[in-house]
Amino acid sequence: MHWYEKLNQYFPIEEMKSKEHIETLLKERKDIYHKDEGPNHVLMYVELENFVFIDYLFVSKNARGQGLGHKLLDKLKQKRKPIILEVEPVDYEDTDTEKRLKFYKREGFEHAKSIGYARRSLATNKLNEMEILFWSPLQESEDLVFDAMKKTYTMIHTYKDQKFYGASYQPVEEVLTLREDEQKDMLENI
Repeated sequence: MHWYEKLNQYFPIEEMKSKEHIETLLKERKDIYHKDEGPNHVLMYVELENFVFIDYLFVSKNARGQGLGHKLLDKLKQKRKPIILEVEPVDYEDTDTEKRLKFYKREGFEHAKSIGYARRSLATNKLNEMEILFWSPLQESEDLVFDAMKKTYTMIHTYKDQKFYGASYQPVEEVLTLREDEQKDMLENI
């Protein structure tokens, strides 16, 4: 099965980029957008100077529980940069969402509590809320995570969106927010 079909079958339509979008990123943004593919996995990620963003991580059902996801994350952790990703909030009717969150927690990822992420899907027109998780080798602040998410959104998620989808996604200021109560907590802890 083609790598895009694997991703498309696993990830919800609201989270999927078009095949053309991803292939264009791999071609035109090859300096920062990467694909690591094997018979049982697909990993799409962005690497910039001070962070890594996991766009998609897929491990086939028959390979789960064998340490492949751990090995893929370990490979990224060896870069010694914060690793950031988006996950769906836990839906107790969909056990995969809970398993996914437990997996990332076991791998040392934390919730970015101060960051809100809600984007209207161009495919369904529904508001898609995501949680931001991050792993940090040097205990970097959520400010770095917020700035990294803004860069990823503008450089990757919305890259040529008008061309690929016939419409543009919302501006980054509408999609990513710093939650007021969490901002106050962060300031008090400085």
